[in-house]
Amino acid sequence: MEYVLVNKTDEIVATVVMGSDVGIGGATTYFQGVKQMPDRETFQSLWKVMTRDEYNTQYEAGLRKPSHMNQNKWWEEEKAITDEEMSLFERKRRIGPSKL
Repeated sequence: MEYVLVNKTDEIVATVVMGSDVGIGGATTYFQGVKQMPDRETFQSLWKVMTRDEYNTQYEAGLRKPSHMNQNKWWEEEKAITDEEMSLFERKRRIGPSKL
């Protein structure tokens, strides 16, 4: 399994391939040794360790637009139809029903 070391700006700094039985804990221990930071709390305040699949999922989610930005503005379309209908109604009222 591939594990990645990610910095605060969500960039991959390092990768390692280890057996899946090692898990996140083992990968964290490995990256702590690479960065020469024996204190896990300090290490975790600077870095994140995750699987490559987990990183890819989070990265793709970050690229998507928020759902409220993709909404169809149906009320604008209906307002345009209503405005068009009102103008026909007004014209019909001014001219009279038999002349349209």
